[in-house]
Amino acid sequence: MFLLPTVSWGILSLSLHRCSDYEMRKSPLLLRIWLVFYLAVSCYSLVVVDKRHVHLLVCDIVSFSGALLLCYVAFFKKARGGNNSNGVLEEPLLNGDGGSDEATPYSRAGLLSLLTFSWMGPLIEIGNKKPLDLEDVPQLHDSDSVVGLAPKFRTMLESSSSDGGGGGGVTTFKLMKALFFSAQWDIIVTAFYAFIYTVASYVGPALIDTFVQYLNGRRQYNNEGYVLVITFFLAKLVECLSQRHWFFGAQKAGFRMRSSLVAMVYEKSLALSCHSKQGRTSGEIINIMSVDTTRIVNFSWHMHDPWMVLLQVGLALWILYRNLGLASVAALIATILVMLVNFPFGRMQERFQEKLMEAKDNRMKSTSEILRNMRILKLQGWEMKFLSKIFDLRKSEEGWLKKYVYNSAVISFVFWGAPTLVSVSTFGACILLGIPLESGKILSALATFRILQEPYEKVLEACSLSKDLEILSFGDQTVIGERGINLSGGQKQRIQIARALYQDADIYLFDDPFSAVDAHTGSHLFKEVLLGLLSSKSVIYVTHQVEFLPAADLILVMKDGRISQAGKYNDILSSGTDFMELIGAHQEALAVVGSVDTNSASEKPALGGQEDAIGFDVKQESQDVKNDKPDNGETQRQLVQEEEREKGSVALDVYWKYITLAYGGALVPFIVLAQVMFQLLQIGSNYWMAWATPLSKDVEAPVNISTLMIVYVALAVGSSLCILVRATLLVTAGYKTATELFHKMHHCIFRSPMSFFDSTPSGRIMNRALDLIIPYEFGAVAITVIQLIGIIGVMSQVSWLVFLVFIPVVAASVWYQRYYIAAARELSRLVGVCKAPLIQHFAETISGSTTIRSFNQESRFCGDNMRLSDAFSRPKFYLAGAMEWLCFRLDMLSSLTFAFSLVFLISIPTGVIHPSLAGLAVTYGLNLNTMQAWLIWTLCNLENKIISVERMLQYASVPSEPPLVIESNRPEQSWPSRGEVRYAPHMPLVLRGITCIFKGGLRTGIVGRTGSGKSTLIQTFFRIVEPSNGEIKIDGVNILTIGLHDLRLRLSIIPQDPTMFEGTVRSNLDPLEEYTDDQIWEALDKCQLGDEVRKKDQRLDSSVSENGENWSMGQRQLVCLGRVLLKRSKILVLDEATASVDTATDNLIQKTLREHFSDCTVITIAHRISSVIDSDMVLLLSNGIIEEYDSPLKLLENKSSSFAKLVAEYTARSSSSFD
Repeated sequence: MFLLPTVSWGILSLSLHRCSDYEMRKSPLLLRIWLVFYLAVSCYSLVVVDKRHVHLLVCDIVSFSGALLLCYVAFFKKARGGNNSNGVLEEPLLNGDGGSDEATPYSRAGLLSLLTFSWMGPLIEIGNKKPLDLEDVPQLHDSDSVVGLAPKFRTMLESSSSDGGGGGGVTTFKLMKALFFSAQWDIIVTAFYAFIYTVASYVGPALIDTFVQYLNGRRQYNNEGYVLVITFFLAKLVECLSQRHWFFGAQKAGFRMRSSLVAMVYEKSLALSCHSKQGRTSGEIINIMSVDTTRIVNFSWHMHDPWMVLLQVGLALWILYRNLGLASVAALIATILVMLVNFPFGRMQERFQEKLMEAKDNRMKSTSEILRNMRILKLQGWEMKFLSKIFDLRKSEEGWLKKYVYNSAVISFVFWGAPTLVSVSTFGACILLGIPLESGKILSALATFRILQEPYEKVLEACSLSKDLEILSFGDQTVIGERGINLSGGQKQRIQIARALYQDADIYLFDDPFSAVDAHTGSHLFKEVLLGLLSSKSVIYVTHQVEFLPAADLILVMKDGRISQAGKYNDILSSGTDFMELIGAHQEALAVVGSVDTNSASEKPALGGQEDAIGFDVKQESQDVKNDKPDNGETQRQLVQEEEREKGSVALDVYWKYITLAYGGALVPFIVLAQVMFQLLQIGSNYWMAWATPLSKDVEAPVNISTLMIVYVALAVGSSLCILVRATLLVTAGYKTATELFHKMHHCIFRSPMSFFDSTPSGRIMNRALDLIIPYEFGAVAITVIQLIGIIGVMSQVSWLVFLVFIPVVAASVWYQRYYIAAARELSRLVGVCKAPLIQHFAETISGSTTIRSFNQESRFCGDNMRLSDAFSRPKFYLAGAMEWLCFRLDMLSSLTFAFSLVFLISIPTGVIHPSLAGLAVTYGLNLNTMQAWLIWTLCNLENKIISVERMLQYASVPSEPPLVIESNRPEQSWPSRGEVRYAPHMPLVLRGITCIFKGGLRTGIVGRTGSGKSTLIQTFFRIVEPSNGEIKIDGVNILTIGLHDLRLRLSIIPQDPTMFEGTVRSNLDPLEEYTDDQIWEALDKCQLGDEVRKKDQRLDSSVSENGENWSMGQRQLVCLGRVLLKRSKILVLDEATASVDTATDNLIQKTLREHFSDCTVITIAHRISSVIDSDMVLLLSNGIIEEYDSPLKLLENKSSSFAKLVAEYTARSSSSFD
């Protein structure tokens, strides 16, 4: 009669589940309440009610199983088609790459497939046939994709903010509230599974005493043994199913919350104003996205811990009270004491974690800034100084990390020692209260304690981009490196103009659009773009080139943040002094150009053979310069390639390097020894209690009570000390390994050539971080192996037949593990590979947010972020599913092994095996499935986690630049001269073999069209690009034979992009700390910044924000001038140093250089002819070869020379009104 409703309801639930036209999203509320009540009653009847008749127990078991199925159907049944039964009311925000409304392997899985995770089978099978690529990984369903999650979370957050009162700001509480309600269904589901798991895990400990008494001959009814075996097995089955789905659901909830948070953080960072950015650096924001949101996933594992602890303690006390009576109060007191002891350590851990994250934020922020500006650091020879800054920040981080890991070792000691303390307290209370200690009750208590631990061509032509697209190896499909590294300054500016034109807007805002292009290109752009394509549009343009002003309808003159003059060109020319100052500076520059023709008498000797000359002596290649894409027989490749990832199993060498990195692996044997001793002492203590306590109060004990407790306490204390030693040594080894690997990788990265940084986005480098959980994974493998051996040993003492079953089970487990790991390993690698583009896109969005907002492209970039976020979540989602697929099957194998052992024990005659030892075997056997699954899980997880070490070792073996210092060849001075250069091993030639001599003490100007190779020539001087053949000599010294720092520290450069670092004025002028304050003030006065700095309260210690954002472009360029004035090198290079400043500032810089570097060799790259016209020599480059090289006067005498044409273009443009 009891089975009838269960069977009927079960059939009804299955019918409803399979019914194709069942579209209700949820079962009725009253039905769900009734089913929860029915399940609770079933659990109570199964565990609590006395079982005197077998049919009652069987009825309770079946009722519980039916209730479990009914609750699944009521709560977890998904409506076919979701909210949208007709399938046309909703569409995804993204096409193809985001979530999918189409059925995915998970969403279309049936009941049995969901229960057993069989929906993961096809992907794991593919992974065994070939290395998985991202294309092989199925899409996420809308319910798991950020496309569907982000709008829901945004709605929840906005509603909680509007309902919360106290303003519309987002507080921690409001954020947690929104997170909860956005994932409330997942949280409720996992809470249900966690509850079922907790209850099922205590069924075994509750029945051990009954089982021992059965083996001792006390049998309450026929077939009691088989009923107990069935109960044990069903409890294990329910425990396995609920745990696996709890873990998977928790991870899924974490993934969803992380995706929602990443989308919100991205949208917020995209909307940050310039003022707000000064309060949060890009490194901090990236850290929030990459680190803090990931911790949400980790939190999802533990979100049910608070109430689960109370439930576990309650169930444990109930079992103890049933077995030991009032002595259970001692267990409660000991448990509370353990919690109280753990509380201050938990608070300390929280504080250490907070400080650790602050230190990591600072390091990540500095690392991000340094990686962005690595080129200037290498040019100046400062990279090792800034590396030491990273190490100093890491040292501060390591201080908190050390406290964190050692505090965690203490927490681990308390965690592992808690069952020992509770058991000693409980058994001691039994002795004091006179409660008899019987082996069955002792074993039941021990088992309980163990559980407690566990415009798509006009635009191109107007912007002069057609020729550039022909030159680029892949045309308009050429991948642009980070910050446009493989484009010249002029190309970047013209691409920005073209991007603006493609918008076809009504109003255009141009901020100095012609500063980085030569005179001819600037004139072309102004005519074809502003006066041509945009002739009917409203255009507001900021410019330093006053020659473009006559064509303006209205001119606004700005001074000190205010409009000082306004009107047409001729109207304001005589109405004030500010505009006249700009015009005067421009006319002064023109006068310099015009004076060259009449100033030949002052010209210094052009060519000669002085000893201090710098010579290029390479044979000119006979190559058709018209061939802009030389066919060198090599396959052309993009500059930025897909991120490299290993394939196949992780090499044993990686494991060995990691293990031996800390103290040569000397701590490893002691860690293993400590765990072996712990396991032996723990088994010994349990064995002692099982043997030394009588089966019942009627049997005399083998030893007296005092001996029993003294031996037990001694063994328990010894095992606890072993845990303390193991935990301490493990965190010591892990901390040391992380420190060594960090230093090794960063030192190798900072010593790598510039081509590495050009082709490697900084996000990839930032993403190479060591997973701090790896030492614990190694420890977990060793611990689990030792524990599993101990369990098998104890069970084999009772039944050697366990070995016969265990051998095929182990073989099957290993086969499953190898079958699984092929796919899981590649999924784990894909997680790492897919995270870097997300970080990189995030970083570039932060730096370019103003441009993105200006073009109203927020939605497109948010869509890209969602696509990248889902690409990162996909392998993580299916990796979690693969892990549960494996663990479920291993749990089943272990449960069958345990059931076989129980059947064997009840089948043999009474008295053959000591009941206490048999009970001990059952006590350990309860953990067999957990330990076996945990072993395979930790092995697989270790291989997945060790991939982070594999990735770090990749960057720890990047080829380095030549030595910084060669002690056997320290030069007195240095300067570069000649070379045939490759930009990177897989890129076309840039310089095509040149021969020239730069005379010492002369001023040489280098000019040429955009992309002609001017900057590349300078890079060879500094050996940023190594010449592939030939030699560069300075005063007869071949610079290829000396150290890089001996070269770069003797040269000075003012780069095209003025760079300042976060810090102080002093640290920006003198990062190597070589000069006195007086020398620094002298340099500031010379570069006209002294008065500006004196106005600041902290003077030389005044703060400089990230990228020097609180300084103007002109001020930053003057700081760069101050650096070279401090350094006073004999050789100075200006790489388009005045391209972004006004003519007056340009004149100031040129005047300062002429005054203070009159006896130095000065090499100037410039688009402004006025910056090079008074040079002693001019070198004109075209397509990577020297087209002309002579004094300006001689080149101007030949009116057909390219230089003469450039000067004519500049003069014509500067004198033209463009009317």
